[in-house]
Amino acid sequence: MQYGICPLGIVPIRVEANDASEMVTQVLYGETFKILNQQKKWSKIRIEFDNYEGWIDNKQYQSINEATFKDLITANPLFNYNLLEYVEDNYKQLYPIPLGSQLENLKILKHKYEGHFNQPSQDKNKLVETALRYLNAPYLWGGKTPFGIDCSGFTQMVYKLNGYKLLRDASQQAKQGDVLSFIEECEPGDLAFFDNLEGKITHVGIIMGNHYIIHAHGKVRIDRLDQTGIYNLETKTHTHQLRVLKKII
Repeated sequence: MQYGICPLGIVPIRVEANDASEMVTQVLYGETFKILNQQKKWSKIRIEFDNYEGWIDNKQYQSINEATFKDLITANPLFNYNLLEYVEDNYKQLYPIPLGSQLENLKILKHKYEGHFNQPSQDKNKLVETALRYLNAPYLWGGKTPFGIDCSGFTQMVYKLNGYKLLRDASQQAKQGDVLSFIEECEPGDLAFFDNLEGKITHVGIIMGNHYIIHAHGKVRIDRLDQTGIYNLETKTHTHQLRVLKKII
């Protein structure tokens, strides 16, 4: 088995081994993964954090050995908690890294960092505070950063920055945690899931207090939540049909 680490701020992971293929997720600076299939220009990987699979351009990752990989995945995570920071290489070149980048891997990548480190506190009360850092980030299918993010990438990153693990897709996340019967039972930081006309779960958001929800729909936005679903305060219509409420932690 071969292993890799992301040395750049944001790298797309695609369905197939070509640049025109759909982006299904991203790896951020410092994230590690297993290499399942290495070809001349592309490699199929499995991301360590959530076991998500896809293809990465060989020019956009750095190989590491098994011992280093094991050391990294057992290290205490440290994150960039600001919208944008920079790391510096030995040639004084700067690399932009977004919110959520992992910084416990600096020595492996031979980079220097002088910004703020954030160590996950596993405090549920901080989930909404973290979610607000992504407010007005544009929606991007497969995205995981404030410069473009999808609904489940948003919930996954908010939980990750606080020391909790969510799977990548909304339908996967909906299988985690415990079911809640009513909105009144929910606490800020719980998740609400929504389905389409075929009954498939396609959307997720983070519950706030007082029947509000923050979610990625066009952009990361705050709307009302009721037993029907998400009520858009601008259009005065329901945009998503509520399927299930879940307490993850």
